[in-house]
Amino acid sequence: MAEALGSSSAEMDLDRPNLEEYLPTDSIQDSPKNLHLRDLLDISPTLTEAAGAIVDDSFTRCFKSNPPEPWNWNIYLFPLWCLGVVVRYGILFPLRVAVLAIGWIVFFSAFFPVHFLLKGYPKWRRKLERKLVEMMCSVFVASWTGVVKYHGPRPSTRPHQVFVANHTSMIDFIILEQMTAFAVIMQKHPGWVGFIQKTILESVGCIWFNRTESKDRGVVGRKLREHVQGVDNNPLLIFPEGTCVNNHYTVMFKKGAFELGCAVCPIAIKYNKIFVDAFWNSKKQSFTMHLVRLMTSWAVVCDVWYLEPQYLRPGETPIEFAERVRDMISARAGLKKVPWDGYLKYFRPSPKHTERKQQIFAESILRRLERK
Repeated sequence: MAEALGSSSAEMDLDRPNLEEYLPTDSIQDSPKNLHLRDLLDISPTLTEAAGAIVDDSFTRCFKSNPPEPWNWNIYLFPLWCLGVVVRYGILFPLRVAVLAIGWIVFFSAFFPVHFLLKGYPKWRRKLERKLVEMMCSVFVASWTGVVKYHGPRPSTRPHQVFVANHTSMIDFIILEQMTAFAVIMQKHPGWVGFIQKTILESVGCIWFNRTESKDRGVVGRKLREHVQGVDNNPLLIFPEGTCVNNHYTVMFKKGAFELGCAVCPIAIKYNKIFVDAFWNSKKQSFTMHLVRLMTSWAVVCDVWYLEPQYLRPGETPIEFAERVRDMISARAGLKKVPWDGYLKYFRPSPKHTERKQQIFAESILRRLERK
């Protein structure tokens, strides 16, 4: 039994990083034997950082849903909760599906004739397509019984401007699109969402990219610069976080939207979780099921603030500009800032980054041992 435990322990140790590989052999031989825990905590800020990460993992918290406290906990409230389930799933949900289906029928009946028959009249075609896309997004919002309050002046269509917003779900785009036909920068999606992207949303100038394709960055950057110069182009909308965050935090903004040399118009979006949590965890739930969850709730409640346009200040870098705009959005929507790159949600850190961290840790221990 002891031999089995010993062999199992040895196998487990093989997976652990070997700190001695990063230390010179002479320092290992001369190291003191009476090193205490307080010394370890003193010698390395990395240990303190790791301990803090275990206690408060702010990166993971950015992408987790926080379910509300259950309220149907006694014999008086449970029947009311059951009645609410019957109303939401048995009455509201079928009605909302019917509204959505009728909306799609009306939309396609008008969109395809406009798209194909008015090719010789591009100005009229663009104008009608914008109105139809706004109408369809309004139908989507109605299918959730969306209660959206907009603050500030409605965005105008003019060149040399880009709109940026915090990102909680793909419905952010729908909520903003029902007021103004934005041209959005969005990840390519499969299924029916991809069909809508390719056949409908491209008519308003939307630009698609794929995170796994490194060459897409250069192509998207070029299209962004071309789009903001166009006089008749729809306003450009970018979600610089690059991923959906749970509406409690904001992660790092990518700098692409802030180095175009044009006005940056911040938009702050805050959802009220009184009826439903609007956060879409795309790694655990398809967008279809996300919509079903919204359509079986009582309502989707949110506020949208259109903030003052911002410009790059003299001596300010695009990264500093992005952080300043993130400060504005976070303050207005009541969100906490965290220093994480949202793409870490999809990609693991490179081995070089991990080895560099291990080397820094080993060097800090070596310096402490030399002082001993």
